[in-house]
Amino acid sequence: QVHLVESGGGVVQSGGSLRLSCTASGVILEYYTIGWYRQAPGKEREGVSCISAGHHSTYYADSVKGRFTISRNYSKNTVELQMDSLKSEDTAVYYCATRLYWQGCPLPEQDFWGQGTQVTVSS
Repeated sequence: QVHLVESGGGVVQSGGSLRLSCTASGVILEYYTIGWYRQAPGKEREGVSCISAGHHSTYYADSVKGRFTISRNYSKNTVELQMDSLKSEDTAVYYCATRLYWQGCPLPEQDFWGQGTQVTVSS
């Protein structure tokens, strides 16, 4: 199965930036569509962004358009989420996920999840 690991979370001031990374062991991530999701305490999980297998398309939630950028680092076998102009409402645990045999964005279902990385945006 696919084992995903997120990293890069931390505490930043509003207006600041963070870069999250999603990596996998044992698979070539280029062949998988990867979605980023987040969940804040007491709220439902929401989709944030997605990059398709082979990087033919990307997807962004309206709440992050113009502020977040998803990309692939092929040499490191990672998918990165660059988060700029962060707001307090971006505070959440961020997860990456994938679905087997699904090549496009967004992901209609998710088969595998990472452990999550905490992002906290302070005033």
